[in-house]
Amino acid sequence: MSDTPEAGTIIGEVASPPFARLPEPSTLFTERAERFQALAAGHGLAAYLLFLADVARVQARTLADAPEPTWPEADAIERSYGFGMPPLDRNAFVLDNAFTALLSRVIAGLGEVVMPELARAALGRLQATDMLGRAVMVHNVLTDAIPADSFAEHAMVAAALQVHFARLAARLAPKRLRPVGDGACPACGGPPVTSVVVGWQGAHGTRFCVCSLCATLWNYVRIKCTLCGTTKGIAYQGIDGDAGTIKAETCESCRAYVKILHQHTDPALDPVADDVASLGLDLLLRDAGLRRGAVNPFLFGY
Repeated sequence: MSDTPEAGTIIGEVASPPFARLPEPSTLFTERAERFQALAAGHGLAAYLLFLADVARVQARTLADAPEPTWPEADAIERSYGFGMPPLDRNAFVLDNAFTALLSRVIAGLGEVVMPELARAALGRLQATDMLGRAVMVHNVLTDAIPADSFAEHAMVAAALQVHFARLAARLAPKRLRPVGDGACPACGGPPVTSVVVGWQGAHGTRFCVCSLCATLWNYVRIKCTLCGTTKGIAYQGIDGDAGTIKAETCESCRAYVKILHQHTDPALDPVADDVASLGLDLLLRDAGLRRGAVNPFLFGY
């Protein structure tokens, strides 16, 4: 692995980035499916990446005809904005008819996907689970408390939650979102899946964390632990000989890491897909005694 200092600014351009950038659900899952598909070519995880491309396609299709989500009460949203709290409080999420229908459609769509035998068995268990059991699984995903014996079916539930929360987050007022704490999305309170250094005009070289649940991006300074907030003992680890566009930002204080994707160098990088495809980096860091601090439902158990 390499340990390379991280550049903090781009010479010649003064970045003036927004604090938050909301997801675009209409393209989010379609583009992610395309990225999974592209990453699969010649990859050691090709079969899994192709399966996840199909999962993303199911998410995109479900989004197209899903029932209208229930929007939180206007007063509650205003209070959240006023007190600097996530307006989509994932800890207060309650299953309603709209999400129940969406989850059922995701499960039905997955039934048409070619998948590994173990995933097929997990889908069968999920199909046989009643709504109360599914509600428990939703709670497990939202509280990051996944039982070790049911990672796969919880990942499928998480796929539906991603669609639901991305739709809600897309309707927020980005200029009213405020920081809510290290490692927490200002829209829903979710943990990051990765961080990305973007190449957008007016924000070139700026780092954003990406929510693992609603896909909101929030501005976060570079060379600072995205989990505990310290600026001391930060290092950047990568695999020798690769393109250098994906590194792990490691922290000596909390002994954890979150990957950082250099989209300004490679705009095709996707926060979720490239996180899965760079699993080799996770395995090296785990062997080095570092804890994965990010959440990706398609990497539950790593």
